[in-house]
Amino acid sequence: MVVFRQEMVEERMGDCWSRTKDQFDNLEKHTQWGIEFVERYTKFVKERSEIELSYAKQIRNLSKKYQPKKNSKEEEENNKYSACRAFLSTLNELNDYAGQHEVIAENLTSQIISELTRYIQELKAERKSHFHDGRKAQQHIENSWKQLESSKRRFERECKEADRAQQYFEKMDSDINVTKADVEKRCSHKARQQAQMRHQIAADSKTEYASYLQKFNQEQNDHYHTLIPHIFQKIQEMEERRIERVGESMKTFAEVDRQVLPIVGKCLDGMTKGAESIEPKHDSSQVVESYKSGFEPPGDVEFEDYSQAMKRTASECSLSNSRAESKPDKPTGKSKGKLWPFMKKSKGAGSEDFSHLPPEQRRKKLQAKVDDINKDIEKEMDKKDALIKMKDVYVKNPHMGDPSSVDPRLAETGQNIEKLQLEAQKFEGWLAEVEGRMPVKSEPPQRQSVLYETQNSVPSNDNCAQDRESSPDGSYTEEQSSEAQIKVPNVEFDDEFDDEETLPTIGTCKALYCFEGNNEGTISVMEGELLYVIEEDKGDGWTRVRRNEEEEGYVPTSYVEVFLDTNGKGAMTYI
Repeated sequence: MVVFRQEMVEERMGDCWSRTKDQFDNLEKHTQWGIEFVERYTKFVKERSEIELSYAKQIRNLSKKYQPKKNSKEEEENNKYSACRAFLSTLNELNDYAGQHEVIAENLTSQIISELTRYIQELKAERKSHFHDGRKAQQHIENSWKQLESSKRRFERECKEADRAQQYFEKMDSDINVTKADVEKRCSHKARQQAQMRHQIAADSKTEYASYLQKFNQEQNDHYHTLIPHIFQKIQEMEERRIERVGESMKTFAEVDRQVLPIVGKCLDGMTKGAESIEPKHDSSQVVESYKSGFEPPGDVEFEDYSQAMKRTASECSLSNSRAESKPDKPTGKSKGKLWPFMKKSKGAGSEDFSHLPPEQRRKKLQAKVDDINKDIEKEMDKKDALIKMKDVYVKNPHMGDPSSVDPRLAETGQNIEKLQLEAQKFEGWLAEVEGRMPVKSEPPQRQSVLYETQNSVPSNDNCAQDRESSPDGSYTEEQSSEAQIKVPNVEFDDEFDDEETLPTIGTCKALYCFEGNNEGTISVMEGELLYVIEEDKGDGWTRVRRNEEEEGYVPTSYVEVFLDTNGKGAMTYI
């Protein structure tokens, strides 16, 4: 019965220790999973931070890609048109928007990633300490149990030995067949002492066993009611702190975005404000102002009656005779080559006076140039005044400086002012020329139909579109004349043209408007007049025509309707 009870106790104790060990194993696995969860969440935040940095970089590159280049035509347009300014504002706000994503990445790194990385190391160390204490406590109670078991087995063994010696002594003492002499002989004093010693050893073993048992029970009570619960409590608190820390990190994860929302909202508001500042009418007026040419639009196209026969010879003769009578000073030499006004200009001359531009654009460029030169003159004048004052100070206070040292700088400044003034006079002259020849808005010229078979006189200047006159070098002379007669340019010819042959005609043309031809190298025509074409438009806006054998020159291509011979270069019409 005692043995059976002992086995039950041992089995119960083994089950307790087994269950405790299993609990430690389960907690160890769970806490390891908790650490891995924190590491996984930290990795997630790190990847989010990398995405934010990459996104911010791409947004910055996008903004930079579409930014206009400095000192370029695109930058001028951006400053000129409201839509371009709005787009530039969007690019700048987008750059700031990218900066907020960089702030998100930075805050994620400093407030979550760094903190959790450090906390994971602390968590691992704390977990290791708790499970080390648990295993140590478990090992201690198991060792105490083994000591108890050892003392108990020793006590059991000594009791059995003492009981055997006692039984042997009692058997010998109760045997009637044994004589007293035999008893004394067999049961010596040494044997008695041996039996007593066995009983004493058994008593000592009992005392030791009782002591170990008391100690074990105390340690077991402390183990299961104090030490292990305390370790489990620490592990539980560690887990609660871990979960709380992860929750705080998740909250911070959201707050990092929330913190930049006001600034992101301002960026978006800036984009919206830029879009709302777009002024379509202002932009379109800027385009009109930039590309306004200053030309008057052509008048209505007259009806041409082809049902009546056209007598070119008579018309041409009448026109030629009438012009010959009214222009006695026309040149006697033949104009066979290109005239002097149409000699090719150098790039510098053509670009300096902006003669390649339409009247309005040329006026604006010249005005801007004059303004810039005047500003430079003012700067030089201010510089000159400062130098004069400096020289006066040196004269009154020689110890401050030598007055003669200022003279070279004064001379240089004077030369600069003189050059700038000459430059200003040059551009002001061109500007005055353009402003004097700018077209005046008037009603479209009324065209009258001309019956060429009965035309014997020169038409009146009242039907001339004098506002449309242009010079072949790109400048425009929209001068109006009160004279009724046609002006013929006084063209001087170089000797090298005298020996050239007369250019053949390549077609005919009809004048759509009256053109006075005041510039050298041009020829005046009347509306409806028929002329011969000897050189077509080369892309410069002028066509070379001939009235008779000795009278030829250039007229604006837009002023005539050209009919090229079909057996030559082919029929082409310029309107």
